[in-house]
Amino acid sequence: MSINFKKSCCLRVGKRCNATCTNITSLKGQHLPWVSEIKYLGVHVVRSKVFKCNIRDAKRSFYRSANEIFGKIGRFAPENVTLQLIQSKCMPALLYGLDACPLNKSDITSLDFVVNQFFMKLFFTSDINIVSECQQMFNFRLPSEQLAQRKDRFISRLHCV
Repeated sequence: MSINFKKSCCLRVGKRCNATCTNITSLKGQHLPWVSEIKYLGVHVVRSKVFKCNIRDAKRSFYRSANEIFGKIGRFAPENVTLQLIQSKCMPALLYGLDACPLNKSDITSLDFVVNQFFMKLFFTSDINIVSECQQMFNFRLPSEQLAQRKDRFISRLHCV
């Protein structure tokens, strides 16, 4: 099997993640570069002492999708239609691949903030209490709730096997 040196790279995860490594070279003299972040199947893995993922691009995808929806429908569509579009188009972009990533509390809070900020824009408010009430009224679950539910469902399926 041949390696595509244009698309391949190396990344270290572990105690010695910052140690300088020698280049991996093919018989033809091609080098595999050492990088600090790679994208594999849509998940951005970061060089670190522990396995860690970068959620910056997931948040960027959410913002891009949400702004596209706002650009197409503007403020003319009812809130429930806008929220259904956000739920079906933007939330999958935000949550894609995060089941495989070990997220800490600040990462999960950051994901929730992205959604809360969208609600603030949609309902013209900066009060988090109003945002929470709107989320309950429209039965909209935050990323932290959705990720916890996915994790529980996964673990319960493991016990059934």
